[in-house]
Formats: sequence, structure tokens, C-alpha cells
Amino acid sequence: MIPWLRGPSDIAMKVILPYAVVVALTAYFLLQVRKPTRWVGRFFLWMMNQGHSGLTDWGLTHVSVRDDFTILDVGCGGGRTVENLAALATLGMVYGIDYSAGSVAASRARNEQQIKAGRVVIETASVSKLPFPDNKFDLITAVETQYYWPNLVDDMREVLRVLKPGGKLIVIAEMHKGGRYDTLKWPVMWLLRSSHLSVNDQRELFAAAGYTGVEILEESKHGWISAIGCKPAVPSDASANSPRTDA
Repeated sequence: MIPWLRGPSDIAMKVILPYAVVVALTAYFLLQVRKPTRWVGRFFLWMMNQGHSGLTDWGLTHVSVRDDFTILDVGCGGGRTVENLAALATLGMVYGIDYSAGSVAASRARNEQQIKAGRVVIETASVSKLPFPDNKFDLITAVETQYYWPNLVDDMREVLRVLKPGGKLIVIAEMHKGGRYDTLKWPVMWLLRSSHLSVNDQRELFAAAGYTGVEILEESKHGWISAIGCKPAVPSDASANSPRTDA
């Protein structure tokens, strides 16, 4: 008998252990992608900043940003989008929120000078309960984050609540149902417990939440998508019934 094969339990351990390690590492990786921790998550946030830079820059070309805008970035991650928005809204204010302590720490570190100057604020918060009064923001951005929101219609209405009348929400994502690389990327997104919306699904979602003037743009080479909707000047039934949060 080979010395290390002492019985069925030893054989099972040799077979199962490598798979168990792979499963554990995969689960940990997915956790860091979805909700980065304060220390290990910094590396994942750096990767996401780099990997999403082209997507973010492309998406933001579809909205006008005035220098006096008040802007919110939902799911600010590593803080690159906040940094870019602050460079555009030079006389305004840019807020970032994220439910991950690791993301908040990384975003604050990246935007330290603008925070000290009083032009950027980064807070820990959930999209489901934004810590802002009604009608505060001219523009709200959501880059690679909408598909993690726990209740899409209610959360879209909560975002609508804090938009000014005529303000815009722009959702920017690297993939969507029916997109060019959907077949390859969707299994990973499924493991991340993400929603899986098509272009028509996005239109219906924006409309159901009370947005008007909905526009969907696709970048076919990379499979990117950008969805934009406005808050109507007169509140719709959907926005009127949305949850309210005290300032």
C-alpha cells in the first residue's frame, strides 16, 4: 500500500480538499467583488477602477455636467468616478455613497484633497435609504452597481426622490442581457446574485419607477450599456409614492 493512501477517508480527502479550496477562494473573491473589505478589498477596488475606466468615461459622455452641479455617485467603489465628476463640477458638490466600508475608505483616500476642500463628501449608505433630502441632486450616476441593488423598482424610486425636477440618473454597465459578451459573463454575474436586464427591461424599469425621457445607448464593440432617465417636473404617481428619508 502506498503510505499516504491509508483508507477510503484518506482518498476522499485527497480528492475533495482541492475542490473545497477552490470553492472557498471563489466565494471569497466574489464577496470582495460585491462588497470589498477595508484591507484586502483595496486590491479589488484598484482593479475595478482600472478595468471600468474606459466604460465610465464612455458613459459620462452622454450627460452634460455643469460646473455648479450637485452630483451623487451611487456605489462609489474606489472613487474614480467621484474624482472625475469633481473635476467637471468645479463650483459644485459631489457626493459618493457605498454600503461597503472598504469602498468608502478607498474612495475617501483617493479624493482626500477634494474632501478637505469641502467639495466632495463620501458616506456609508445604501441605495435603498439614501441619507439626503428630496430634490437635492442635478445628476446621479451608478456605474457597475445597479445590478446589485436589492429591490430595483423601489431603489430606482428612492434615487428619483433625491433628484431635482429635470435632474438625470445615468446607469452605466459593462454587460446586459442580450449584449455582445453576455453569454460569457452572465455565469459570473449569476454567482454574484446580480439582476440580468435587457435593453427593454431597463426601459420598463425606468418607466415603472417614474422616470421620463428614457434613453438607452449601447456600445457594440465592448457590449457596454448606458441608461438615462429624467425626473419629471411634475411628480408622477410612482415618484409620489416613493419612500421618503428625512435629511
